[in-house]
Amino acid sequence: MRRLRERPVVFMKDPSTVVGPYDDVLIPRGSRKTDWEVELGVATGTTARHLGSPQEALGVVAGYVISHDVSERTFQLDLSPQWDLGKSCETFNPLGPWLVTTDEVPAPKRLWLRLAVNGRKRQDGTSGDMIFGVDYLIWHLSQYMVLNPGDPINTGTPPPGSPLACPITRTCRRATASGLRSTALAGLSSASWRRPN
Repeated sequence: MRRLRERPVVFMKDPSTVVGPYDDVLIPRGSRKTDWEVELGVATGTTARHLGSPQEALGVVAGYVISHDVSERTFQLDLSPQWDLGKSCETFNPLGPWLVTTDEVPAPKRLWLRLAVNGRKRQDGTSGDMIFGVDYLIWHLSQYMVLNPGDPINTGTPPPGSPLACPITRTCRRATASGLRSTALAGLSSASWRRPN
């Protein structure tokens, strides 16, 4: 989700995007700009609709997970006015490997998120650097859709190092996202990149 006139941009990711943290990410046919974004993912624990305020929103969270929001920017920005085409390719949302429960993360405002591509650091920031807070995003989504237990929500990426903020978008071949494991915020999630047969 990104800021657009002071409101987050909401896009959906197809269920086929979700894979494990060490699974292959398939580069789609016609890809020219497949790249990365480490994100703080949220797993909902209860049903939520029309929450009264952002303060209520954290009460529906079961836990937090590292999410790798893979995007094909040509599909996303050149082929459609909607972002879904570039965000919903198969395997484009590795999650994990840990889900950290809310008792270990009472306030998700300063969680460290970093990502390396081909061994080179690309993103290094905290959830406090995100444009919108987790509480606001969950509240905002609940105004327009029902959130069910177990729903994953990608809440956004810290701006430093985000490919859309870089002057040149480079195609990714291997990326590693680090972040949540415990309150110590140590952990590793990696995905290898290949073109499908």
